[in-house]
Amino acid sequence: MKKVVVTVVGKDAIGIIAKVCTYMAGNKINILDISQTITGGFFNMMMVTDFTLTEKDFDTIFHELEQIGEETGVIIKCQREEIFDRMHRL
Repeated sequence: MKKVVVTVVGKDAIGIIAKVCTYMAGNKINILDISQTITGGFFNMMMVTDFTLTEKDFDTIFHELEQIGEETGVIIKCQREEIFDRMHRL
């Protein structure tokens, strides 16, 4: 399994979750776990996803999600699970 942590942060707006999840489904990316909160008008979402079945490479997905973020007014970042784990062991 190729797990990737996807984070979405920015001002809350209608359709953020729908756009990100539609992209994931359209690219055969399974959402294993999802958490989202809205605090003081700011949206924060973290997803653990499985990239095993997608036909696109990580860099392409990374840049396409960044583009969706720009269009939606949020920042979307992707990190491979092993890198995310190493960064948070410090």
